[in-house]
Amino acid sequence: MGIAQPISWRQRQRYAWLLGLSPSLVVLTLLTLVPAAALLVTSLTPFSLTNPEATFNFSHPLVNYQQLLHDDRFLNSLVTQLKLSVVSVFFQVLIGLLLALLLNGPSRLLNGVRTLLLIPMVLPPIIVALIWKIIYTPDISPLHQILERMNLPLNSLIANPDTALWAIVVADVWQWFPFTMLMVLAALQMVPNEPREAASLDGASSFNIFRYIVLPHLKPVLAVCILFRLIDSFKAFPLIYILTDGGPGSVTEVTNYYGFIQAFNFSWWGHGSAIAVVILVGVFILSWLIGRAGWNDDSTTNG
Repeated sequence: MGIAQPISWRQRQRYAWLLGLSPSLVVLTLLTLVPAAALLVTSLTPFSLTNPEATFNFSHPLVNYQQLLHDDRFLNSLVTQLKLSVVSVFFQVLIGLLLALLLNGPSRLLNGVRTLLLIPMVLPPIIVALIWKIIYTPDISPLHQILERMNLPLNSLIANPDTALWAIVVADVWQWFPFTMLMVLAALQMVPNEPREAASLDGASSFNIFRYIVLPHLKPVLAVCILFRLIDSFKAFPLIYILTDGGPGSVTEVTNYYGFIQAFNFSWWGHGSAIAVVILVGVFILSWLIGRAGWNDDSTTNG
């Protein structure tokens, strides 16, 4: 008979890790994979609350996706979502980066300013939407009253098709630029002082020190900020629901809001689920692309 090999310490460590992680993995599976699988299955059916018999009808599994390809309203919502995501994330990252550079220092005043600037990020999204609803409503808006006293009357920004989407962008940027600011401030604490001091002694300008020394250290953090904010930009539902309800017309109707209308206003759950699956796939592709870009930058910096 062969002698049983003793279990090494590293194998026991792996078993202990697996045993400790298994409850969390089971919960994570139940909370993510099961609803995602249900969403995918529903998207393959013509399920509607007005037609319950079609719940498990898989005779034409791709019909919802085929309809989306010829749905002008859906295609327009993709363009609107792209505009909202790109513009809002660009300004969130830019403003957050600039403020982090300005507020980076061991001053009590700067600490107080940094704390105040974090307030929008910790507010519930519905509260942020209500704040900007007041700002954008001419009858009760302090902004409109000030402009009227200055003989600069301003029409409602959220009722104008030309400005409604950009009004939402302003509210979204105001709420989330502190996220980038906080991340960059943390990264700035890890930038070594020796290269900056050496470059300064050699006569390098502040801009060149930032460009060639500080910015390479911040690129991975900025990639993470862009990734997180792009993902969250697909969930700008409260702002749109409270401020414009997708209007005027459909100029602020982004993809997830269009899916909400299909599922909950018209009870076309199969069609709405297909829209949600498209959003999910798009978010995964964006995450993969940005993750690769951030990894390449990080590798180049370290190399």
